[in-house]
Amino acid sequence: MASQTSKSELAFVKTWLLDTGPLVAYLDQSDPAHDEVTPQLDNFRGQLVTTSAVITETMHFVAESQSGPRLLADFVNESGMQVYDFSQPSELYEASLLMEKYADTPMDYADATLIILAQGLGVTDIVTLDRRGFSTYRTQRRRSLHLVLG
Repeated sequence: MASQTSKSELAFVKTWLLDTGPLVAYLDQSDPAHDEVTPQLDNFRGQLVTTSAVITETMHFVAESQSGPRLLADFVNESGMQVYDFSQPSELYEASLLMEKYADTPMDYADATLIILAQGLGVTDIVTLDRRGFSTYRTQRRRSLHLVLG
């Protein structure tokens, strides 16, 4: 995890993990979840954190609109969101083990990286529309995540 806010610094700040679905919904006014997600993110006064896998997925979806990529870049920049990368061999291996473990849910790579980030930062609040998946997934210490939307 490259030069982001440390775990000890985040301990004093309300921190939310951010998944792809709510990020897309926030940026796309025509998304069915836009009205649910927007007030939550607009009124949040803490630190948003996510992974490069979530950013990649989101960029794929918002690129359908010409202004989508810029909206995403602006939001990440203006919100001060911390973006963590999990592409080192040991991290890829850990993600693949999680994906195997939760194959019946299922879990994709972006979801796995969010669980790894939750473990690493000790953060359990997540903004997600994937209620089934993230109510099932657990960290290595068997901690469940708290679904902010719901």
